[in-house]
Amino acid sequence: MNDEPPAPDPVGEDARIDALDERLKALREREEKRNQPTASAGTDENYRLGNRVLSELLGGLAGGLFIGWVIDHFAGTSPWGLLVMLFFGIFVAFRNIIRISNRRPD
Repeated sequence: MNDEPPAPDPVGEDARIDALDERLKALREREEKRNQPTASAGTDENYRLGNRVLSELLGGLAGGLFIGWVIDHFAGTSPWGLLVMLFFGIFVAFRNIIRISNRRPD
């Protein structure tokens, strides 16, 4: 059917290939261990502190804007109540951020 001679049988396992497979397996295990995420308490604490600073800043701005809008709406002093309360909210937000940043770590 086929005029070509049959191919030789595959050579048995070579010791070098076995050693290479073992080394590759060990390297993969070390790489997986190295790439696993590690959560430390310091990272978590810094994340919470950053979220607190962000919430103080946004809360001060939003609170000042809302209170200023309410004052303008009922007193008819548009836009002065809004502007004054916005700057007051910014002042309070930065004051709170400075207080947070000046705290000593526990």
